[in-house]
This record gives sequence, structure tokens and C-alpha cells, in this order.
Amino acid sequence: MSQQIDTGRRRALKLLGGAPLLPMASGFAGASTLMLAGCGGSSSSPAALVVDSVSFTSMAAPTLADAAAMATTSVGSSMVVNYTNGTTKTFTLGYEPYFITGDMVADGAGGTTLAGGYYDINGNPIKDANGKQFYSDCPDGSSLLTLDNPTVSGVTGNTVFAVVQFEYTSRNAAGDSMYGKLPSPIAVLTLDQDKKTGQLKLVKYHNVDTSGVHGLWITCGASLSPWGTHLSSEEYEPDATVAASDAQFLAYSQNLYANALAVANPYHYGHMPEVTVNPDGTGSIEKHYCMGRISHELVQVMPDERTVLMGDDATNAGVFMFIADTARDLSAGVLYVAKWTQTSPVGGPAGGAGTLRWIKLGHATSAEIRALADVLGAADIVDVKTADPADASYTKIGFGGKSNWVKFVPGQEKAAAFLETHRYAALKGGSLAFTKMEGVTVNAADKKAYLAMSRIEKTMTDGTTDVNVAKITAGAVYELALAGGQTDLDGGAIDSAWVPVDMAAVAELVGEDLATPDALGNTANADKISNPDNLKFSEELRTLFIGEDSGQHVNNFLWAFNVDTRALSRILSCPAGAESTGLQAVDSINGFTYINSNFQHAGDWSSLHAVVEPTLAPLIDANYKDRFGAAVGYITGMPALG
Repeated sequence: MSQQIDTGRRRALKLLGGAPLLPMASGFAGASTLMLAGCGGSSSSPAALVVDSVSFTSMAAPTLADAAAMATTSVGSSMVVNYTNGTTKTFTLGYEPYFITGDMVADGAGGTTLAGGYYDINGNPIKDANGKQFYSDCPDGSSLLTLDNPTVSGVTGNTVFAVVQFEYTSRNAAGDSMYGKLPSPIAVLTLDQDKKTGQLKLVKYHNVDTSGVHGLWITCGASLSPWGTHLSSEEYEPDATVAASDAQFLAYSQNLYANALAVANPYHYGHMPEVTVNPDGTGSIEKHYCMGRISHELVQVMPDERTVLMGDDATNAGVFMFIADTARDLSAGVLYVAKWTQTSPVGGPAGGAGTLRWIKLGHATSAEIRALADVLGAADIVDVKTADPADASYTKIGFGGKSNWVKFVPGQEKAAAFLETHRYAALKGGSLAFTKMEGVTVNAADKKAYLAMSRIEKTMTDGTTDVNVAKITAGAVYELALAGGQTDLDGGAIDSAWVPVDMAAVAELVGEDLATPDALGNTANADKISNPDNLKFSEELRTLFIGEDSGQHVNNFLWAFNVDTRALSRILSCPAGAESTGLQAVDSINGFTYINSNFQHAGDWSSLHAVVEPTLAPLIDANYKDRFGAAVGYITGMPALG
């Protein structure tokens, strides 16, 4: 596989004069995977211009004066390119979809398949009570990539692949919640890339067979590995101590196995799946059991291709790090959890700051932890009480926002570390204090990582944990300095030059809660980020892209933050009630630049939307199949950087 991301700080960027722009989409509304696409040109052109810097203009947040913009994907921004000869050119951005979930799309074999459709462990469609197959309204993590020798027929330009995973479906035909009750599908898309314009068109949709990994559980954010594989996720790991009586997990089990009596093994979920795309546009999948069983939002592999920083979307979440034994192989390594020492004033403003030291939880291979998962139940590993047993042999910890009293079974430390990771990490002294820790990304040139804390509340603000900062419901993005030469708290050397050593909120990327809603109903300042979720950094553009999962903005936005100028620009608005997800920055594929993003569940109404719902609901219903549909597509108009 060819590596897609160049981590050099200022690789020469050339824009070829006179190259045509990709067409803007005409009025399409979709819940989306976005790809900022470039325009091409001949590399032999004598009019080559050298790019000095780029920036994005900021679009205004849509209002009811333009209800269509509030009810659809709205792109009102531009990319401004500054050249070394002092000239400037502005490129208008737009949007174009591949499909809306629920559409019948080409399967590459002369037939069609249901986009975003759900299947059981045997590959049979999972149907609603009305007899129709379920499909997702929640596309999430996405990866755009190429292979050296693709073999898919029907492509007239360059062959490009995208992996798209579907987190859940919001509801059934009767309107009942289906969250987490269906096994998450994941698909490989074969795309035809126009060699002149970079435009991408779908030619094949392939459902990845997940039966060999017991199906997938709530696949959320994702990332592209440096070696060209799709690194997936399984969020909100099922609590093995109560799974046998948990209604959500039982519904999942029964839908997965098409058996009303089935109970899946909870220890098979909460891991890190990896999808490998094959040259024929199919895909294979494996789960890495050795990276900690946590609420995997996504993982970010550092440039050494061994060190992995992980998002943990939970209450009582931790900052976890995995260091693989071998580059490009996540099947064995060492798992660590961070210990935060706060350096900002207690309860202080702007998200706070602290230093990070690391606790080694253990070394394992995926095969040995999978073998333990196959045979052990929760009682074989840990004894958990939810009320104080008044017994000193139990240790009080925080788990999922509640108090647990735990006692681990002697001799099962490895199983505890890798299958009961949250509880064991808390027992070992890790700072299991963070709330809604979402996307993670890396700025390799500056040796910094960025981490989204969607909401700063509960265990970060109540004085019960190592972290004690001021509450900001709208959340913040944190910056982490990365360094080598570190030791763990037992004095052991950490074999990586990419270890986070401190963590502080980025001043420009802190949300602002409003004391009273604004005229549209926003409860957070619409001109600042709110509840940041997806994060991806572009080395070429020196830009951090931020997608929102906000219950405080009537419309969620996609933002661009230039780390040099510190300028924050709104570049896209999702339909009201939708969440921005699936972000990926790809600096160059065949000379074209792309950025993926999805959004989910348009028209997910709440009291926040009381002002706008009467006007927008009919529009969103019309555009998104009565809110059951979500689109996968890309932003157009970005110039090629190649």
C-alpha cells in the first residue's frame, strides 16, 4: 500500500495556473462524508506558481432568513492561496455527494446493494417490523486511500478507495430508539477519480464481512494509518459485569445472531478494528485486543508508526497510549495510562492545564488477549460493588460517572489490564477523570497532538478527581507536547520519541456557554466552537479541522484553525440537528487534496431547536428520507497541492 500522508512541515506546494475548478454541487442537501477536492493540471506547465500559505474565509452561520441553508449542507467559505510572488487567488468551495444512505448503489458485480444497510453475522439483511431492511442515518469514520495495483473494473480515471463505517441507526420505523442495537456495518467504496479535475464518483460499494470478528459494536471515529489501513473503533464498551441483563446489549446480540435467545460475549467488543482494502475493492478486518478495552473514539498513529494516542469517549475517561513492538503492526505492544498533575489554578478558566506522566498497564499480544476474552467472564477477573461494601479489600474508583468498589482476582492482572481497562487503570492510579474525550490528531512538524474534550463537566469539575477545572459545557480542544526520553512512574524507559508530556486547552478553541439562548436557540456562542468531536490536522495546510457534535449549536459546524495565524474559520454548516463526523485530512492523492467529514442524524430535534423546527422539519424530511437518510460526499473547489 502507498502511504498517503506526508509529514514534512513545508513540502513545496505548487499550484498550476489556469487549472479548472471542480464544479460546485447544485443545491444538494446531504448528511455527509466530505472530501475537499483539488483541481488538476499538467506538471509541465510553464506557469507553475509556488504556494506560500493558505487560509480559509469564514462563512456566516445560517439563519432562518435562508431556511434552506439551515436545513441542508451549506458551504459558504473559500480557500485563499497566497503565492511567493505576492499574488493571491481565492477558490470558492462547494459540496458534492456520492449517495444518500438508503439508496441502491452499484455492487460492482452488475447488481445493486443498499447503502448503509445492516446485516447479521451470516450476511442476511436485518429487517424492521415493516419488512424493510434497516439502513444507517449515521455515517462516521472515513478513510480515503489508494493501492499500488488496483484491479476494479469500470474505472476510467484513477482508482481511489474510501472506507466508511456507520455508527448506528437512530430509530426504527415506529420511532423507537435503535441506538447500539444493531451490528455496525462498514463498507469499502471504489471511486473513479477524474485525472484532470480530481472529481470522485462511486463505481462500487462493498460490505466488509465482519463475522470473523464477532461483528462490530458502535463504530465511531476513525483514522487512516500511515501504512494505508483504516483504523476503526468500538465506542462505549459494554460493561461485562451487567451485560447479560442489559437491554441494549441483548438487543444487539439478538440482531447480530438472528436469535432471540442469543447473548454475545461482551469481551469481544470495545477493541480497535483494522480494515485492509484489497485491490479488487473488497476489504478484510481484524480486531486488536491488546490496545485496551476502552471507549475507542479513534486512534492516532504517530510518525514512528508505533506510538498510538487514543480517544476515550466516556465519563471517567483516561488518556491512553499504546506503543507497538514493531512498526506498522498493532498486534502486540505496551499499554499505558496517563497521570495528570494539574498546573493551572483549581477551578480555573479555559479548560486548565497539567503535566502528564505514564503508568505502564502491561504488555500483551492481541492473540493472547483474544484467547482470554474467549474463555473468561467478568467474575473471573473482577468483583464489582456499586455500593460501599465496608470492606477494605475493595478499592473505590470512578467508572462511567458512578462509584464502583472493585477487587481484582489474583493472577488475572493481564486480563484486568486489557479487558477491564477502565477499572484497572483507575486502580493503578491513572487519571480516569476526563469527560467525552473525542478526536485525536497529530501535528508532526511541531511535534504536537490535539485532543477534543467535547464537554468539560462532571468528573473534570466536581473536585472528585485529579482534574479540577471550570465547567465548560461547550468543551475545548487541548494541545499536547510530544517528547522522547521519558520514563514511566515505575522508572522504566518508554520506547518512543512521541510521548505526550503536558496538556493544555488552546485559548482560541474553548467553547463559550451562553447564560441565555440567542435568537435562534443556540446555548453556546455560534461564532466559537462548541462540543468539538472530530479533529484532523493537515500538514500541508498547517490547519486543524474541527467537526462539532454539539447539543448547543442549532446547526453544527466544520471549522478550520490555522496553527500559525491562529485564525478560526467556519467552512461548513450541517443541517439543523445533525452532527459533524468522519473527518480526515489527505494532503495528496494523485496530486489532489481531500478532506473527509460526515454528518449524522439530520433533524435530531430537541428543545434547542424549538425556534427553528417548525420551519426546518419539512425541508429536512424532504431532503433526507424523512430523516432516515444520510449522504456521503465531499467539498469541491479546493486547488490541487501537488
